[in-house]
Amino acid sequence: MTQALLVVGGYLAGSLPFGYWLVRWFRGADIRTVGSGNIGATNVWRTYGARLGIAVMMLDTVKGFVPAFVATLWVGSLWGVVAGAAAMLGHSRPVFLKFARGGKMVATCGGAFLGVAPVVGGIGAAVWIIVFVAFRYASVASIAAALSLPLVAFGLGEPWPVIAFAAAAALAVLFLHRANVRRLRTGTEGKIQLRRRKDQPAGKDQPAGA
Repeated sequence: MTQALLVVGGYLAGSLPFGYWLVRWFRGADIRTVGSGNIGATNVWRTYGARLGIAVMMLDTVKGFVPAFVATLWVGSLWGVVAGAAAMLGHSRPVFLKFARGGKMVATCGGAFLGVAPVVGGIGAAVWIIVFVAFRYASVASIAAALSLPLVAFGLGEPWPVIAFAAAAALAVLFLHRANVRRLRTGTEGKIQLRRRKDQPAGKDQPAGA
């Protein structure tokens, strides 16, 4: 019963659509109608700037971290992995948006790994930051960070549930970014601007992205 409650709690935590809520509260808009239509941090950042984008990224990370961390402490790494995966599923198909398309799970995945295997999650986060700063493609940073997870988990000798979770998460992130990969190949993937131009209104003329 405890394990089931932790998994359900993970899904409900992951379902909290912070990208949708923050844009609705602060900009009076529906993030699903602008940019790529994604509720994740990348689309929020791309369309409404770094302040909202980073806020969504942090909140999406926390909602993956908390259920995974609590479950790991309470019943072990296996159920921490399951609770973290449930949070990722909730972010992808949030019950609070009637199971409509959510985000691509990258920040929530990172939070889950920080909860289950902090060193693995920390290295993955470092990979994301380094690649993003170097290229300013959130999709490239996300894919690189996700692919690093199973390699780091295996190299550090993490328990098998963590390694399996890392491999599954990497495949899921890669699958969800398949459209981004196509745009990267054709040179049409949009970079994230670290600072918005004064003549560029939020939510207008933004390239599609993650």
